[in-house]
Amino acid sequence: MFTSEQTSATAVGDVPLPASPVAAVRLRVFRSPVVDGVAMSFAPMTHRSMGVVEVELEDGRRGLGETWLNYPAWAWRERAATVAEGVAPLLVGRTLATPAEAHALLGAALRPLGRQWGAPGPVHQAISGVDTALWDLAARHAGVPLAVLLAGTAVRRELPVYASSLGPDGVAATAERCAGAGHTAVKVKLGFGRDRDLENLRTARRVLGDGVRLYGDANQAWSLEEALAVVPALRDAGLEWLEEPITGDDPAELAELRRRGGLPLATGENLYGAAAFAAYLERGSVDIVQPDLSKVGGPTEYLRVAALAAGTGTTVNPHLYNGAVAAAATLQVAAAVPATTAVEWDVRGNRLRAAVDHLLTGHGTVRVPDGPGLGVDVDLDPLRDLEEHL
Repeated sequence: MFTSEQTSATAVGDVPLPASPVAAVRLRVFRSPVVDGVAMSFAPMTHRSMGVVEVELEDGRRGLGETWLNYPAWAWRERAATVAEGVAPLLVGRTLATPAEAHALLGAALRPLGRQWGAPGPVHQAISGVDTALWDLAARHAGVPLAVLLAGTAVRRELPVYASSLGPDGVAATAERCAGAGHTAVKVKLGFGRDRDLENLRTARRVLGDGVRLYGDANQAWSLEEALAVVPALRDAGLEWLEEPITGDDPAELAELRRRGGLPLATGENLYGAAAFAAYLERGSVDIVQPDLSKVGGPTEYLRVAALAAGTGTTVNPHLYNGAVAAAATLQVAAAVPATTAVEWDVRGNRLRAAVDHLLTGHGTVRVPDGPGLGVDVDLDPLRDLEEHL
């Protein structure tokens, strides 16, 4: 339970880790074929994936994190090499004082390689998994949930959720499941042609009724001109905000769309590091920033995004399309950020997230788990049949 009287950390660098050297850094990859169709405007998803980073100390303590692996389909092979050959040699044998120390060490060593490689995203994604695992260790060391470690007792026990991944096919059936599960807000996939997009929004509204909030996600499907042309119809269909509407996600173009289109905008799942969010916040490009804990750089970098957003009054709602480890970690960090108004929860079948699905309440919220660290102990043994051999 959230009973600790611990005060919030004054800075991310103040949170101690156990005084024990790192014994091992491992990646375990679990992949499950998609059976119910997950399509984005740019490509279908063939597998649900979960890359679990384990950081084990010489005293036997262990923390878990998750690194993003959804795209491309072969990303898990790259990540295995990055963790084994890039990350582990930098940490094994070291006694780390704080998660922030490890984050700085990894960033200094690996980000220049990412620039030369032309792939800064995978580097940030690998660091994200390690950083989350170290925050899990720090919170377990303190004997509290990560949310309490970050914000003291001023954390929420439940968070509003919105159901995502409706469409482009089977919208009526998915909406009916959302209604049965008590969801009060849903996000519809867009970018599949104007007529199809609007029909899917109308179908969702018809099935769910006027009391459920509608959001949309185009996954960068349109040019600025195309987005400006379709936004009036989206507003008329009752859409309350629109995610990643423009190809390239340019902050200046988003600011223009927001100004001329009159529809609140969201972005951030494909931004790496807090510095990448600065241009969007300074220009007033969006109303909602959406850092992904498994991509942006873990809790250390996520909290820096939240601090930047606090200076502009921008909402911070996390992107979440992962397995159980990332879901638990995201709930912990989101519960500690006052600017968060909702958490994403995709409604497609996902065995890799099953360990935390019980946290959904049935009335449009999700409970924040209250055990030490990430709040729940995610048992990976039931997923052994889905584990890849690295």
